[in-house]
Amino acid sequence: MKILFIAPRYSGGVGGHISRIIPRLNTSGFEIEIMQIPHIPIKNLKNPSFTIFGIIQALLKNKSYDIVHAFNVPSAFIMKYIKAKKKILAVHGVYSEQIKLLHSKHIASVISNKEKEILEWADVLTTDSLKVKIDYKNKLNLDVVHLPSPLDVEKLEKIPKVSPIKNQILFLGRDSYEKGIDVLKSIEDKIHGKVIYCTNTPWDEAMVELKRSSILVVPSRIESIPQTIKEAYFFKIPVIATKVGGIPEIVKNDQTGILIPPEDSLALIQSINSLLTNDSKIKELTENAYDFLINNYSWDKLLPKYVNFYKNILD
Repeated sequence: MKILFIAPRYSGGVGGHISRIIPRLNTSGFEIEIMQIPHIPIKNLKNPSFTIFGIIQALLKNKSYDIVHAFNVPSAFIMKYIKAKKKILAVHGVYSEQIKLLHSKHIASVISNKEKEILEWADVLTTDSLKVKIDYKNKLNLDVVHLPSPLDVEKLEKIPKVSPIKNQILFLGRDSYEKGIDVLKSIEDKIHGKVIYCTNTPWDEAMVELKRSSILVVPSRIESIPQTIKEAYFFKIPVIATKVGGIPEIVKNDQTGILIPPEDSLALIQSINSLLTNDSKIKELTENAYDFLINNYSWDKLLPKYVNFYKNILD
């Protein structure tokens, strides 16, 4: 079975998911190809340039596939022109709501009017978040397949041993408004520790920083399910995150991590400083989180689901 993957990048976030799944599918009898598409590395031109260059490539592509699986709405415009028996689009949050947060209500309204039409270019929609599945059903009456994103435990096991740094607080993600990095920066002087920001760091180096940190903070305003939370769970680093998007699906408050409201600076300060002095709570949270991760997001649990999904979609 020939599968083509399309994404704006193949490292970090969604792109990292594709990079993790390809070797597993290759060993399960699939023939995988990824579409490398350039873009203009300027903030407001990244997605438009990716889409334009991708459409050109798609139109010139003299090849057909059993399945094309595109990730995020900008990739849908490219997917539309690929020859394939089945077309799949992965969605990571309600796109019009993301645009509203990052740009304006006017642009979001324009997107919202076309959102269902664009999503219906795909034969099947997938998401790693149950929240997104429910939101699209309620908003646009669209059915979405829940396909959780596994964690590559074997790759994480290769991260070298490091000595922990006492009271190091880590932010790991894009330097972007939706990630809430500004909220964390605004309270740095009130935190009883040192805050480190990994915003444009190679994955291996970021994992070393995560492994030696005391707490991972995820102060996002909007999210699907951040892979970095699962990585923290594996290294037994406690997580403080905002109650947005799909985060509550993996962060159970006071069980596997601490949940706080978005943009609540006071709650963030109190949660960080309180947890830094509570070793027994850290141990409880991290042990629970590790067990939750292994039981729900390991390849042993999820690879059969992926294999069956791709094989059955052609039936």
